[in-house]
Order: sequence, then structure tokens, then C-alpha cells
Amino acid sequence: MGALPEEIDVSTWKKSLCAAAAMLLSAALALLAVRPAAAATPVRIMPLGDSITGSPGCWRALLWNRLQSNGFTDIDFVGTLPPQGCGIPYDGDNEGHGGFLATNVANQNLLPGWLAATHPDIVMMHFGTNDVWNNIPPATILAAFSTLVDQMRASNPNMTVLVAQIIPMNPSNCAECGQRVVNLNNAIPAWAAAKSTAQSPIVVVDQWTGFSTATDTYDGVHPNDSGNQKMSDRWYPALSAALSGITPSPSPTTASPTTASPTTASPTASRTSGPPSSSPPAPGGCTATYRIVGQWPGGFQGEVTVRNSGTAPISGWSVGFTFANGQRITQYWGTEATQSGAAVTAVNVSWNGSLAPNAATTFGFLASWAGTNTAPTPTCTPR
Repeated sequence: MGALPEEIDVSTWKKSLCAAAAMLLSAALALLAVRPAAAATPVRIMPLGDSITGSPGCWRALLWNRLQSNGFTDIDFVGTLPPQGCGIPYDGDNEGHGGFLATNVANQNLLPGWLAATHPDIVMMHFGTNDVWNNIPPATILAAFSTLVDQMRASNPNMTVLVAQIIPMNPSNCAECGQRVVNLNNAIPAWAAAKSTAQSPIVVVDQWTGFSTATDTYDGVHPNDSGNQKMSDRWYPALSAALSGITPSPSPTTASPTTASPTTASPTASRTSGPPSSSPPAPGGCTATYRIVGQWPGGFQGEVTVRNSGTAPISGWSVGFTFANGQRITQYWGTEATQSGAAVTAVNVSWNGSLAPNAATTFGFLASWAGTNTAPTPTCTPR
């Protein structure tokens, strides 16, 4: 039998063990102290469309930088296509495929691959220009839109979809295209309302109203610098609202609003909305202009533009107006709104209160009406 082990000095062993444990704990704490906190997952936004979105689609650059400057920094524009030069730094990833038709993208099952590669949470879709150019009927285009939305929801059941009523077009080789765009745009709101769900809302963004093919495009189709600015300005309220967790409701379920004609064409479609009403400018103050974007039996969508009419910046604003016919606001975005009886008060939110001289922002709302829908005259007060 071998020799018995020597007796262990228990006291010395405990001291050594405690010292080692203390060293390990110190090392672990040091590692934790220098390890950065896990970054929050940014909201992934896919710009989807044709050359108006991607070639080069510099409205995306303007929109990206406006979002960043207003505090929306935890975002990621995504797509399988790289950016094209726009003269300013921005996140240029996109799915703006020049010459593509929405109907072909749907029929050829192209979108699922793009979605699988990028995993967006929000899709901004300006699609249909080439379909219109090829005389595809609105019903066929909207059926393709439905297929695309179904594919988006298969990728992400909580997808938010911003769908544009597309900008007007007046190409030299298509005299009928202007009216075809009107026909498509008129059909989009009712389609969106029928297809939208609470889990995956579809929001219609009016890119058509106020856009001129004469002054806002370089060829009757593609936006120039002023057109890019208008497109960015139109996307911003809906996208910033979605990023803030405030989802504007889709357009109505019945009659779709028709849109105002561009300055270069006079489409036969009429407009359901009334003329804007606005407050008179006040020195050192702000003005507010109210317009009805569209209305349908029992409901309508309104929009108010707030502009700094003074010579100094303002840090906030409050808009007030009084309905004359019992209208009731049911949902709003880009503002914090309250209604007491007929009186409505709407104030800025965190990202749209600061306005430089002559700068403007918009907010929108949905409301009910019956019988008559007179547009009120709003007032604006800096705060």
C-alpha cells in the first residue's frame, strides 16, 4: 500500500481559493465594464418601386437626412440594390428597379427573394408607372399590389405598408398616360382600405397632388430636384408617424378620393375635396392651412399644413379650428390632438415643432361627418 498523502493545511487552501475567486470576479467585472451594450435592432425600411425610386431616387437621400436630423436615427434603409450618387451622404440601399412593372414583379415572384435578403419592417412602395405606360388596367395593377402585400406579410406579419398614389406623368410618347395615372390613383384608396388590417396596416401617401410634370420632372416622368423634395416631403409625415408607433388609418372603404390635376394636364377626374382654408399670416407667427384629402360616405381624411410665417425660428406650434357640422376626429398622426365639442386643438409632437422661417410641416387625421363637411378655418399660434 502506498504512503498516505500529507495533511492539507485547510486554512491556507481556503485563503488561496478565495483569492482565486476574487481575481476571476474582478476579471469578469472588467470585461463587463468594457463590453458595449447590445445595440437595439433598427427599424428596417424598404423603398420599393421602379426608376423613380432607384435611378437615382434622390428623394430617398433627402428623406433619410430629414429623418436623421429629427431624431429618427435607429433606422436602416434596406434593399438588394446599392445607392446611386445624390451628392449627400445617406443610406441608399433600395429596391428601385428601373423599368420594372409591378405586375411583372408579382407574376414572376421576385419580391420574396428581396424580402428574404433584407427583412424589412416597413415598405414604402411607389409602383405602377411602367404598368400605366404599358396600358395595364388599374384592376390588374391592384391585383398585383395585393400579391405583393401578401408576400410582405408572409415575410413579416406585422409589416407596415406605405403605398403611394403615384406622381403624375406626361411622357412625349404617351398622351393617355396622364389620365391612366389618375384612374390608378383613384382606385388605390378603396383597395388599401379593403386590404389593410390592424396587424399590418396599409397607409396611402398622396404623391400626386401638387406635383407638376412641367416643373418637377426633367422628362415628364422622373423627378428633378424640386420633384425629389416634394416626394420626400410627402413620404415624411406617414413614415415618421409609423416610426413613432402612430399608424395613420388607410383610406376609406367605399368611394376613393379623386385627386387634383397637375399643372401640365387636365385629367377629367374631379376632386372630392374642397379648397384649402387657411389662417392669415401674422408677423412673427405661424399659419395653418386645412384641406380635405378625400372623403367618402360617413368619413374623410384631413390634412393641415403648418408654416412658420415669421422671421425667426419657432420651437413649437398649436393649431385650433372649430367644425361647423358635427365632424368628429377618430384618429390622427403627426400631432397630439384633442376635441371638445366642435373645437379641435392640435399641437406639435417632438419631431415637428421646430420650424425655421418659411419652413412647414403637416399633420393628418381621419374624422366622421354626415350631411355636410364644411372646411373650418384654422388658426396657428407659436408656443
